[in-house]
Amino acid sequence: MMEQYRSNSYLFGGNAPYVEELYEAYLDNPGSVPDNWRAYFDALQHVPAVDGSENRDVAHAPVIESFAQRAKAGAFAVKASSTDLAVARKQVHVQSLIAAYRFLGSRWADLDPLKRTERPKIPELEPAFYDLTESDMDIVFSATNTYFTAADQMTLRQIVQALRDTYCGSIGAEYMHCTEPAEKRWWQEKLESARSKPSFSAEQKQHILERLTAAEGLERYLHTKFVGQKRFSLEGGESFIASMDEIVQRGGQKGVQEIVIGMAHRGRLNVLVNTLGKMPKDLFAEFEHTAPENLPAGDVKYHQGFSSDVSTAGGPVHLSLSFNPSHLEIVNPVVEGSVKARLDRRGDKEGDQVLPVLVHGDAAFAGQGVVMETLALAQTRGYYTGGTLHIVINNQIGFTTSDPRDTRSTLYCTDVVKMIEAPVLHVNGDDPEAVVWATQLALDYRQEFNKDVVVDIVCFRKLGHNEQDTPSLTQPLMYKKIGKHPGTRKLYGDKLVAQGVLPADGPDAMVKAYRAAMDAGKHTVDPVLTNFKSKYAVDWAPFLNRKWTDAADTALPLAEIKRLAERVTTIPEKFKLHPLVEKVIADRAAMGRGEINVDWGMGETLAYASLVASGYPVRLSGEDCGRGTFVHRHAVLHDQNREKFDEGTYIPLQHVAENQAPYTVIDSILSEEAVLGFEYGYASAEPNTLVIWEAQFGDFVNGAQVVIDQFIASGEVKWGRVNGLVMMLPHGYEGQGPEHSSARLERFMQLAADNNMQICQPTSASQIFHLLRRQMVRMFRKPLVIMTPKSLLRNKDATSPLSDFTKGEFRTVIGMDVTDAEASKVKRVIACSGKVAYELMKRREETKASNTVVVRVEQLYPFPHKAFAAELKKYPNATEVVWCQDEPQNQGAWFFVQHYIHENMVEGQKLGYAGRPASASPAVGYAHLHQEQQKALLDQAFGKLKGFVLSK
Repeated sequence: MMEQYRSNSYLFGGNAPYVEELYEAYLDNPGSVPDNWRAYFDALQHVPAVDGSENRDVAHAPVIESFAQRAKAGAFAVKASSTDLAVARKQVHVQSLIAAYRFLGSRWADLDPLKRTERPKIPELEPAFYDLTESDMDIVFSATNTYFTAADQMTLRQIVQALRDTYCGSIGAEYMHCTEPAEKRWWQEKLESARSKPSFSAEQKQHILERLTAAEGLERYLHTKFVGQKRFSLEGGESFIASMDEIVQRGGQKGVQEIVIGMAHRGRLNVLVNTLGKMPKDLFAEFEHTAPENLPAGDVKYHQGFSSDVSTAGGPVHLSLSFNPSHLEIVNPVVEGSVKARLDRRGDKEGDQVLPVLVHGDAAFAGQGVVMETLALAQTRGYYTGGTLHIVINNQIGFTTSDPRDTRSTLYCTDVVKMIEAPVLHVNGDDPEAVVWATQLALDYRQEFNKDVVVDIVCFRKLGHNEQDTPSLTQPLMYKKIGKHPGTRKLYGDKLVAQGVLPADGPDAMVKAYRAAMDAGKHTVDPVLTNFKSKYAVDWAPFLNRKWTDAADTALPLAEIKRLAERVTTIPEKFKLHPLVEKVIADRAAMGRGEINVDWGMGETLAYASLVASGYPVRLSGEDCGRGTFVHRHAVLHDQNREKFDEGTYIPLQHVAENQAPYTVIDSILSEEAVLGFEYGYASAEPNTLVIWEAQFGDFVNGAQVVIDQFIASGEVKWGRVNGLVMMLPHGYEGQGPEHSSARLERFMQLAADNNMQICQPTSASQIFHLLRRQMVRMFRKPLVIMTPKSLLRNKDATSPLSDFTKGEFRTVIGMDVTDAEASKVKRVIACSGKVAYELMKRREETKASNTVVVRVEQLYPFPHKAFAAELKKYPNATEVVWCQDEPQNQGAWFFVQHYIHENMVEGQKLGYAGRPASASPAVGYAHLHQEQQKALLDQAFGKLKGFVLSK
């Protein structure tokens, strides 16, 4: 290997990182590189030496390759003696050694408090790999491209020691995967100038110990006071609390005014008390089950959220700990969405004032797909939050498995963040000063570059996964070491005593003081501000404790409808529309003038226009929602003559009124779980914005089921979290096969209880108009699930005249217009929901079945009992009620609405079912089978009752 290395010119090959680093320095400042290198780079690019030209930056690979070829040809050997070349070669070898430590030094870092593994063999970190021997150790080499010393030169011995101090101590830094030269230089300067050794004052060290004492003290207090109860202890990872304290205090100094925290259960109680300042007595009450029971369901104490205001040197900082279920990382996008709402409220486009902090476990961070999906949102336009500070509580064990071969396929649990080039600082949890300093660097980086960054605190878990678990059953060797570990607080306390920072009894005095505070149930965070209220805080009071009502004044005057229609169909001059879109806009203009009925796309557009004109912001996101998956929306128009990708778009809904509210439409990344979680988080922080997530096809919502189950459906009954998120799910059986027919209506119906959500299936343009307006006009917020149509988007029967927009409201039940005489002849009422209604009405007309009427149930939950009963009463002689649906019998709404329908029937009536038979698949995949089934269910709806028949 060494012979091969020696045979390579020092000007290329293994020294490419050095050449590239020189080139990056040259691009930043030509005067920072040696004259001969600067002359070469200048000549290569055909520009004057130091003229500030913008044309210097060319691709790095051709530069290095060109240099290599010139070296092979001997282009640089003419003026150089053999001695000069030998010295130069050694210098380049030194630079290669420096580059290797920057890339690989973390592999040798002292990170594990339990010291269970040997240092791996990495030849690239040994001087001998570069043909540098002991005889070279005291030779002076250039140190120009390092930050170890203000001088330009150091001996090789000094360089090696500086490298090992910087990259192989308690902090293992990974940043060389970042492609931005400025960011790499930033990290090199910060780490190398301090050699990764923080310098804290005695007062700062005492404060760190005080935080460790608080972290350990709470756990031990709970362990003895509430024996055997689950709390998911932080013991072994106490430095995390010191890290969180630094985030809050330094964040305040850096201009952060709000911090939104997301974390699972490990250490959560500690954060509640020791970071956010929750009163210990309130936590104890939850352990004793004496907390107020003011929620229908409630949740365990280690899922609870909390908020407070804390004083910092930079001013008050509002802290929010998001409510979180046990599904580990699912809170990540929810936090990001909440942060985005807060940034939008402040008009903070850079993301400097609100900081998302996500706390992870090592196994969850590596194993959960939502981590990757959320990371992928980081720098996108619609989901940018200014960078997230990630903290990993890396207890090296996951649940009961500590072998990395079983918990991940990567070297580090944090390797997933390299997909967005986020720097990572791995740090030994037994070195709390290193943890705090790494946190400082991470926060400073985030504020400087507005990108994600990770602090990976490598620690251990003193107890089991919960306090009833016995981890030594599966990890005997690991827990023998843990059993002998004195604890981070003890180690650091002894260190401060040895340094003379504290007297011998100082650490114990801190322990006693904290215990006294616990006994008194006092605050452990000082000072918590009790009377502070930010001007950006949202008042949720108007939306709380509201009784359900379907009524809302959603109609608009005709003049306003026409004005809005004119605004959304006005296109700038010289803006070239696609011919198909041009026709859509022309038709919409005609709709606004009342010349033709309003279709679904225009009805939806008018709803948005009316809301933003009234001061309600609208945020719509999804995988293809700008134009609409079914090309019905056209919210974003594209100039067909545009020359640049980021130019030539026009959004009419952003030009409705002079002082309108924002209208935001986002084509999201191809993610359901993270994007839906993000929008839920946004809506949870902003009740006055209509927040909509649209699935590209309704069945895509399957990929976000965790968000639906654990947040949308149950957040209010568990945590009292009111939320007005809207989900649009295209749904309808039109022969598109099993994957693009059903939005799984039955799953939402199964989750519906306690008036927790609204499930609607509107069937006309005016209905979607009133439904969307109702969502904001009513003074309470509930999640709204809309089964939106596909074929009805262009069905003339689903269009509406302008008069339907200027009067009325969202109709939960729609019957047929019949006279009293006609109504008396009706023997059968077919109740249904969705596009099948139009097929039923067409069959009725074709067969002249005047003894049958069709009733559309537009709101399936909460079921509109009053409106439905009133509709049934119109037909006093009806003896049969049939529920007809497109979906298979074991799916759709049938099993849920049959009880509601039966409740409103009168004595003597029978209830039957018409629809597809039960099926394991949502729909058939063959077009001819679909048509056969469709005909059969229509025949069944009008034929003799058979199969399941329920009598009143």
